[in-house]
Amino acid sequence: MLLELDFLQFQPKLRLTKSGETTYVFDPIRKKEVVLTPEELLRQLVLLYLLDEKKCPLHRIRSEIGIEVNGLKKRCDIVVFDADVKPWLVVECKSPKVRLSQATFEQVARYNLCLKAPFLVATNGLNTYCCALDFEHASFQYLEELPAF
Repeated sequence: MLLELDFLQFQPKLRLTKSGETTYVFDPIRKKEVVLTPEELLRQLVLLYLLDEKKCPLHRIRSEIGIEVNGLKKRCDIVVFDADVKPWLVVECKSPKVRLSQATFEQVARYNLCLKAPFLVATNGLNTYCCALDFEHASFQYLEELPAF
């Protein structure tokens, strides 16, 4: 189920700087400036959405978290942790130029094999999907909105 989310409403809150031809955005989670790419722009907008709209505490969110999948080092765009510091929500951000496909969902699902978060999100900014996982019954259900923290 496609979610109706307007991440661009958070664009005025971005902290941008420029050095020569390169634009940087301040990542409040990593507490550093990172190069502004289309995917990074979306990641930062989603972070602001999670902080402002979903009231996720800053200390419960990690961006660009390193994981290992089938012996390969990978990076999750955003992981939100619950009060027990267990992964609760995994977000995969793609450039708006990248169409969300089955491969996108397979990627975030592979990342979640080791994380075991009950909620997964895939977004390219234009389209956003969220699903709740039922590990006991090996099933999932698309949600009409992102869960409240």
